[in-house]
Amino acid sequence: MTNGLFKAIQAADERIKLYGVQTTPLETAGIFSDETGTEFLLKGEHLQLTGSFKMRGAMNKVLCLTEKQKQQGIITASSGNHGMATARAAKLGGTEATIYLPETVSPLKLANIKRLGATPVLVPGNCVDAERAAHQAAQAEGRYYISPYGDMDVIAGQGTIGLELTYQLDDFDAVYACVGGGGLISGIGSYLQTARPDCEIIGCWPEKAAAMYHCLERGEIWDVPETDTLSDGSAGGVEVGTPTFPICQQVISRKVLVTEEEIKSAMRRVAEHERYIIEGAAAVAVAAALKTAHDYKGARIAVILCGRNISLSTFQSVINEE
Repeated sequence: MTNGLFKAIQAADERIKLYGVQTTPLETAGIFSDETGTEFLLKGEHLQLTGSFKMRGAMNKVLCLTEKQKQQGIITASSGNHGMATARAAKLGGTEATIYLPETVSPLKLANIKRLGATPVLVPGNCVDAERAAHQAAQAEGRYYISPYGDMDVIAGQGTIGLELTYQLDDFDAVYACVGGGGLISGIGSYLQTARPDCEIIGCWPEKAAAMYHCLERGEIWDVPETDTLSDGSAGGVEVGTPTFPICQQVISRKVLVTEEEIKSAMRRVAEHERYIIEGAAAVAVAAALKTAHDYKGARIAVILCGRNISLSTFQSVINEE
């Protein structure tokens, strides 16, 4: 599966760059490098269009649609970031988008989805409930359903991050990425498994919402209970039958869990030393890297800052808590 994705990722990279999807910076975090004894690099996906890596997968998917599918319009489900990205991609790609969201979605993300021209539909429950409702609506209305993570074109779009890393670095030893439904790490891991087979792919989760982690531990998809976390962008269950599950089984070298306090600390420290506002999911990867980087002393590690879409009030509360 990953061999086929390698070529699909190369094609996706050429495709999405024509529509303004950015090559994001890869910068050394000096204070973290000194602290860990590594070359600690931050991949700035929070600087991507719509504020997260999700623009890559959404844009690639929309560009892969047939004209008939575009005319029918698209439906997807999201906790927010994929919804914003799909709204922007739909506008650029000439189709209409309806986004199903859990009713607990961030007001900031909801407002941005409306501003970008998509139609939001709020659903009681969590992300899995929103996905089920979106599936049902797509079938009833004859519109094309796009999975937020379990779609091979979406995964290929996210995998362009891995391709960019190989352009930006001659070699590196580990890549840290937060895992929700698994689309991001499936894409990156699939590309690097071929291009940099010695590189470790490290999956990172908040302890309170680690559905894919527990599914991987058990070896099957199951309904994992979760509680509220700052990493709301990665929260939610894993859909049965998603292609990301077997890909994650194949590409993830190591799994790391972090606490809410470690997430908050990472957010504060990135703000203090790098002057970046990052959301909880991005801080999960930073926290995991800071927690385990002692295993990579003298090596080069890349940490994916996957997004910045956090409300100012929530960010301020984290910053002021210390």
